[in-house]
Amino acid sequence: MQVDHHPLSSEFPEYKQAIHELKTGNAHFAKLFNEYDETDKAINRAENGAEHLGDAALEGLKKIRVSLKDQLFQILQTSAAA
Repeated sequence: MQVDHHPLSSEFPEYKQAIHELKTGNAHFAKLFNEYDETDKAINRAENGAEHLGDAALEGLKKIRVSLKDQLFQILQTSAAA
């Protein structure tokens, strides 16, 4: 079964323009965005069988992805309110 990626622009389509602007204008956001993207890709590879990860390692990556997504969303909300 093919498991889809969770790109940030798909997770928060209403912030698509803000995501683009923050990636180019906010170094902290860009760093978190890259970490989120790499973590999401690693999870996708594991879930689709391209790489083997133990259950604990996969769960750890998923927790990291959720944490990064929360941090990125917080920045998006703050930038939208400004």
